[in-house]
Amino acid sequence: MSFRDEIGRVIARDPRYSLEAYAFVLESLHTARNRKIREARRLDRERERERAARPAKGRGSRKARSEAASGHVTGRQVCLAARRLALREYGMLALPVLAKWGLHSTSDIGEIVYNLIASGELDKTPHDRREDFDDVFDFETDFRPAPIDDDAGPDAAEDDRP
Repeated sequence: MSFRDEIGRVIARDPRYSLEAYAFVLESLHTARNRKIREARRLDRERERERAARPAKGRGSRKARSEAASGHVTGRQVCLAARRLALREYGMLALPVLAKWGLHSTSDIGEIVYNLIASGELDKTPHDRREDFDDVFDFETDFRPAPIDDDAGPDAAEDDRP
């Protein structure tokens, strides 16, 4: 069965979220993985430079290296990647665009991820929990456009005098 067919089945089981919402969450997951892998590579290069500059005392944590190499990301990392992606792609329209797709909170991102886990499209570790996605940030606060006050400034009050 193709991924396209499976996504259709997932959406049929849980129609709260549009196909665009699933695509957005998958892109956010991909973005979070790439960011984590880039950061791990950067840290590895720094460690190599440090090791070259001093005598070897021992090896680093094998667990930390294997987790970074695996590309596994936490719920929080996926949510933060989604925030960056939404702001980069949609700017001040991020909130209404995501709402149109059924995404109203980071909990919705978790629902989509766990729908994909249930379908077999994504894997989870024993440490992953659905609650890891809850309340990572507030959509209303983080995606609300900042007011533009063209009249603000040190002389604004004086200019309004009769």
